[in-house]
Amino acid sequence: MVTLSLVFMALLDPYITNLPNVPEPAIIQPQFSIPQLADRVVVYKQRRLLELWSQGDRMHQYPIALGKNATGAKQKEGDLRTPEGRYTLDWRNNVDSLYHLSMHISYPNATDQQWADQRGFSPGGLIMIHGQPNWLAGFAPVYRPYDWTLGCIAVSNVAMEEIWRAVLDGTPIDIYP
Repeated sequence: MVTLSLVFMALLDPYITNLPNVPEPAIIQPQFSIPQLADRVVVYKQRRLLELWSQGDRMHQYPIALGKNATGAKQKEGDLRTPEGRYTLDWRNNVDSLYHLSMHISYPNATDQQWADQRGFSPGGLIMIHGQPNWLAGFAPVYRPYDWTLGCIAVSNVAMEEIWRAVLDGTPIDIYP
């Protein structure tokens, strides 16, 4: 079992002495109520944006943090990358989550699994969209602007609450480089 102190060290240690200078993207300000449901979620890794779409119109966009090794698609367990491709948001966790709400991304799909099997390793899994870590809520301004996850897509807690309300299980998610 991983202890909270080990997780804390893994998340923050690389950033304490060498904080990268990551520009913040222009953002459409989140609203506190979403009047309609999203039928698609789109993530642009390079731009560090997550967008909610409904009937061909962009509803909202949010800044994101990714895996600490953000360039390139996830290939195997432990590579700290965020997957790229089309997946589904297939289940959610609000009780046992270590983060402020979380929604599971259906990685690996059959193609990802086959690719990893051919090379003899695990593709990894348990990739989520989630809010900030519950045990580090007061430190969000320190780590939120940087890529700090183990491959997940992190948003602010306010953004996660909006996404939670606007996105149903079974909604497709497209993750682009």
